[in-house]
Amino acid sequence: MKPLRYSINLTLDGCCHHEAGIAPDDDSMQFWAAEMRSADALLFGRVTYEMMQSAWRKPADGVWPEWMEPWQMPFAEAIDERRKYVVSSTLGAVDWNTELLQGDLEESVRALKQQSGSGLWVGGVTLPLALADLGLIDEYVFVVQPVIAGHGPRLLDGLRQRIELELVTREEFTSGVIVLHYRPKR
Repeated sequence: MKPLRYSINLTLDGCCHHEAGIAPDDDSMQFWAAEMRSADALLFGRVTYEMMQSAWRKPADGVWPEWMEPWQMPFAEAIDERRKYVVSSTLGAVDWNTELLQGDLEESVRALKQQSGSGLWVGGVTLPLALADLGLIDEYVFVVQPVIAGHGPRLLDGLRQRIELELVTREEFTSGVIVLHYRPKR
């Protein structure tokens, strides 16, 4: 069974809004490109899918936009190329190398995990909460920003029961960001 990995940026006070931390830099974009490349497929809820698609989908002419810096391109290429699954009851159709997952969430994700490959990756806020409640997340990677946001959505806010984790690895970037990789204690 391939593992499902949840990775997210968050502030020291647990805020996981995508604009609450420090601005991306070369270290963080290399990290996120590697996260994307390590997965066979990406799993998104509708909100995260639409946000990622608007920012990181390669334009039809095949030329990345002028605003994109060279150090951002490995991430953009990695996310653009990956197979994607979107969990949504409101989207009628998807594209961008994406399949719509409808029906029972637990059953659908378990079926994806049964397929051969190196792993699945999930991002966002709402969908990972549902997956954590179902016990489907095998790895948690928290990219902790040296910021106190004081507001915004909190990491896994509303989780029905406590999940005990064990630290697997720890990495620090020159910016002061600390990446903490955990697995649930079984």
